[in-house]
Parts: sequence; C-alpha cells; structure tokens
Amino acid sequence: MNTPTVLVTGATGTVGSALVPALLARGATVRAMTRNPERPVPGVENVVADLQDPQAVAAALKGVDAAFLNSPSTEDAAALQIRFAELARECGVERLVLLSQYGARTDSPVRFLRWHAEVEQHVHRLGTDHTVLRPNLYMQALLGFAGTIAHGVLAAPIGGAPVSAIETRDVADAAAAVLTSPGHTGTTYTLTGPRAVTHGQIAHALSTATGREIAFQEVAPEDFTAALTGLVPPWVLDGLVEDYAHYARGEAAVVHSCVADLTGHPARDITEFARDHATAFVPA
Repeated sequence: MNTPTVLVTGATGTVGSALVPALLARGATVRAMTRNPERPVPGVENVVADLQDPQAVAAALKGVDAAFLNSPSTEDAAALQIRFAELARECGVERLVLLSQYGARTDSPVRFLRWHAEVEQHVHRLGTDHTVLRPNLYMQALLGFAGTIAHGVLAAPIGGAPVSAIETRDVADAAAAVLTSPGHTGTTYTLTGPRAVTHGQIAHALSTATGREIAFQEVAPEDFTAALTGLVPPWVLDGLVEDYAHYARGEAAVVHSCVADLTGHPARDITEFARDHATAFVPA
C-alpha cells in the first residue's frame, strides 16, 4: 500500500493523538475523525462524525484505503465498532486495524475482554483485510490517578501481581506500522511493555522521576469501588474492578516482542513514562 489514506477514529484521544503524527512520519495521508468540530487535529484533513451516526461514518470512510478503529468507552461500544466494520467493508476500505485488549476472549469474566472478543470475531467473519492489536494496561491510565499519586499514594487492588503495561505511544507506533506496511492480514498482535512491573515498582519509578516519595498501597476491591463511586459511571467502575481482578490473578504479566518487531524500536519502559510525565504527578 503506497502512501495510503488512513482514517483515524478517536483522533484526539490518547492513542489517536499519538497515531496521527506516527502515520504522517511514515508518509501516510491522514483523515482525522473527531466528534467535536471545535477540536480539529492540525495538519491533516478533519471530518466530524460520531460512531452513533452511521451516515456520517460512511461519509468519513469514503475514499480511504485503511481505517483505525477505536471507540469511546460506552456500554454499546461493541455494537458501534461492529457497525463501523460493516460500513468500512461496504465503503471498500482495503484494511481495517482494530484496537482490542490484551487477553480478549468470549468466555472471560471481564466484561471489557468479552466485548472486545465479540468485535474481533465479527470482524473476522466479515472476511475483510484486518489486523487486531491487543494492548495491555496503558501506562497512561496512571494519569487518571494523578491526584492521589501527587499526594504520595498509588492505590489499587492488585497486590504484588506484575503487569506488562504499555505506553500508548508504542501502541500508536505499532498501529502506524500495521496501517502502512503489508504482511499483517488476519494477524493478532499482543502489545506490551518491555517487562512486567508491579505497582510497587511503578510507584518507585514515579518517586525517582518526581523526586518525591510515592508509595504503593494495596486496597480491597470494595474500598477501591467506594473511592471511585460517583466519579465514573457504575458500569465503567464494575468493569474496572473486573480488570483489576484480572491483573491481580497474574493474567496480564506475559511480555511480548510485537512492539519491537513491528516498529524496530524497543517498547518504552515505565521509567521513561514516569520521566516524561513527571509533572502530572506533583501537587499543583
């Protein structure tokens, strides 16, 4: 695929905002799909479309060679992604890259993993040229706990279980490679960091980067739930608790080499993430 035109959904999100420059660096033409016309992505073609609006999505897909499918966290995310994949096929999009999740399977006790597996299966049945990316826990998820971390505590119901967490810039770099090079049809890539780290090790990396003492504190799932109640929708909170139970069982510790294999550079370590985002974890 020579200088493809790529539609990036969620172009202002955590992964999408890193994917756009990664694609441009590889010579792709980028069409950024956003929901807010007041937040255009500079330097690329912008289209305003919501996954809830199939007509707008179909218009956004017209004339693109490849599409990167990510969606906001909503209870109907699986249905929205399935409809997007069907529209992409109808519009003649040659390649679809689906952002899934580490460990996705239909019989998982974790709802998010079941939902991702459902989308994966449907896309496979469509028979289009597709690739699945399954990233592990995002290091950027720590930014959601920046308030408590800034006060010296990283708390989670995970104990000493290690997780091969990944930097979202590496997810974006891997996606850019798959979207702009051949040989990935029907392949599923599991994306992880270079090592599995415990939350105690994460706290140490943040301490070193900020020059402040940050300690990991184990909390019971019910206390974790109570602390977040009212801050996120109940279905998100329930799924997050399931995610952390999955991590605590040691089910997300395996390290894969896919980032290095796809991009030619090693995955970023937690120390690099901590250094680059240190200012987010200090009191305002």
